[in-house]
Amino acid sequence: MIEQVLNLRNLTKAAYQVAKNKGSSGIDKMPVKELLNYLRTDRQQLCEEILSGKYKAQAIKGVAIPKSNGKTRMLGVPTVKDRMLQQAVSQVIALGFEQTFKDRSYGFRPGKNAHQAVVQAKNYINDGNQYIVDIDLKNFFDEVDHCLILQLIYNKVKCASTMRLIRKWLKAPIMIKGKLTKRSKGVPQGSPLSPLLSNILLNELDCELEKRNLKYVRYADDFSIYCKSRREATVAGNAIYLFLSRRLKLEINREKSGIRRPVQFEILGYKFVPTYKKSDRGKYQLIVSEKGWKRLKQSIKSATRKTAPKSFDERLQELKLIQTGWINYFRLASIKEKLNDLDSWVRNRLRYCIWKDWKKPERKRKNLLRLGVDPDHAYAWSRTRKGGWAVSQSPILTTTITIERLRKRGYGAMLDYYLKVRPTTDEPLYT
Repeated sequence: MIEQVLNLRNLTKAAYQVAKNKGSSGIDKMPVKELLNYLRTDRQQLCEEILSGKYKAQAIKGVAIPKSNGKTRMLGVPTVKDRMLQQAVSQVIALGFEQTFKDRSYGFRPGKNAHQAVVQAKNYINDGNQYIVDIDLKNFFDEVDHCLILQLIYNKVKCASTMRLIRKWLKAPIMIKGKLTKRSKGVPQGSPLSPLLSNILLNELDCELEKRNLKYVRYADDFSIYCKSRREATVAGNAIYLFLSRRLKLEINREKSGIRRPVQFEILGYKFVPTYKKSDRGKYQLIVSEKGWKRLKQSIKSATRKTAPKSFDERLQELKLIQTGWINYFRLASIKEKLNDLDSWVRNRLRYCIWKDWKKPERKRKNLLRLGVDPDHAYAWSRTRKGGWAVSQSPILTTTITIERLRKRGYGAMLDYYLKVRPTTDEPLYT
């Protein structure tokens, strides 16, 4: 197998994938853009080191990133060279493991995605499975047992050289604020191999769930079980808790876990609300969670902050990327009315930016005249003592910097894009 890993074509494909993912450099400070050149000049020496067992995995750079709850999550960033090799190993061994993975596992797999997981959860709920065992694994990527994951890999991968590489990556120390810390468990969240390793370990959970004939959905380390009664949910939850702690040596976050009803449950940023159509009484439809809306508004505020040194066209371009990415992910939700209100807010923020860019009163007066405002009103509004946000919502700008004029500059409403990409369905929109 190591020959397949070190094959020039496989390594080149891995290098291109790492370059495509971009990302920061590791502790050796080698940038991603130098990876392909390194592969051309040093591939032979690298392969010899790996085959002879002399290759050493470099330490991982620890990077703390903020979470939505105000806390931080520690990411492990391997060096670019290690990332390429991990990607190369993943490309080879993933083919064998993929055949053993279960259909209800949707994370980091070819042909699977978050939308499929959300739709499956919705189908379970609308089929009457409305007692949901919601289990949150505590610091999953930091708690993976090395012996257990290596044994599961060895059951499929008998190649000693490949196993040696994986073991070195798992044992590589992490550097946090200049200090090296040894690692006896966990997989570095942020490495190309970590999604596959998480699926390999949690496939054991999938097998246990299917053995018990439970209805479940799993996306990486996020999973939930769907039952018809509270008693059934309690029995299932207790059994899986014991399996996770005894067999997989994983701890559950008790504060975030429990038995939920649909309106209390969130999955991958989506929430559930009852539909108001009489013929669908007892059914639920999807909306966006409060965290999802909050993250969107924070991104839009950043793109349309009046003090940011950006041109208007740059703001529109950044705004378009934010909006299309968010809508593409949440297009399954019923959010027509909320988007309509949000679009109005975004347009006012853009008008505020334009008003701020005009700066001096005389320039404001001349621009208002060009937009068709009569001289008296143009003079009065150019000298107004009202704040910029109040002016942006006033008739003087809403009737001159119209939606049509904004569209000519490149602005696109989120609602228009949502109506274009949402799935065709007879389900009424939640308002």
